[in-house]
Amino acid sequence: MFHMLTCFDLGPEVDIVTFRDAYMEFVAYMKSQGLVESTGPIGERRRDTKMDTDAARNHRYFVIMSFQDRAQVDAAYACLSPHEEPAESAHRAVYSKVQNQIFICWQDLVSGPKRVE
Repeated sequence: MFHMLTCFDLGPEVDIVTFRDAYMEFVAYMKSQGLVESTGPIGERRRDTKMDTDAARNHRYFVIMSFQDRAQVDAAYACLSPHEEPAESAHRAVYSKVQNQIFICWQDLVSGPKRVE
């Protein structure tokens, strides 16, 4: 699998429910086009733990999208980058609600470790 972490803040006067609704519509559109496999829940950062060591970023929200492979993520980018309809409206409905966004991509290398009990 290939994954993309999006770190972001909401724009002024945008609430998380409004963002969530737009995001879920965007993901549904991308899935209907075969351009994304899944998304996880929207997460809110919790800095009040010593396990959070990233001092370089101050984003409040996070979401992970998963793709079959690099080819699918490249196809998704190719669909969105020309800024043409119908993808443009679905993407703009989400993109216009966020600020300070960054995207981090990675590909799974091996299956995770066996569960330790």
